[in-house]
Amino acid sequence: MNLFEIGILDWIQTLRTGFGDVFFPLVTKLGDGGVFWIALTLALLLFRRTRKLGLTCALALLIDLALCNGLIKNLVARTRPYVVNPDIVLLIPKPGEYSFPSGHAAASFSFVGALLFSRCRWWIPAGVLACVIAVSRLYLYVHYPTDVLFGALFGLLFGFLAALAVRKAGEAIKKKKEKG
Repeated sequence: MNLFEIGILDWIQTLRTGFGDVFFPLVTKLGDGGVFWIALTLALLLFRRTRKLGLTCALALLIDLALCNGLIKNLVARTRPYVVNPDIVLLIPKPGEYSFPSGHAAASFSFVGALLFSRCRWWIPAGVLACVIAVSRLYLYVHYPTDVLFGALFGLLFGFLAALAVRKAGEAIKKKKEKG
């Protein structure tokens, strides 16, 4: 599988342009440490009207942090593609942790999933940005395609679980208030 995926990454390298070499490192910075998604979550938490959505996004990002970065990456311990192909010239500093799953994709799609499964239409522009961030990880040769794919899938799952948990908690609180 690694050789097939390296082939895909090598093909992507043939598509490199001056614009892409500037654009993708900038875009990937948005996903560094999930800071952009955390900032959006904090903004949602500030306003009463969006607080429940912010709580859902925060829970999704916390689940992502615990499971993807805390557990799965260390269990799988997959080396990064630039280690397998050391001839590649990276456009960004070498990431320090393991490759699978992509933390950038997982955090991005955790936020998107929280929006989507909360029935918030903002999931569409967030989803476009999440896809661009995910593609940046391939362009920059720091993740295999399956790292990005599974990062996105895990993220959507975490967003779903967070939306479900917040919805169920809201229903339980409402029932408790009705019983008084």
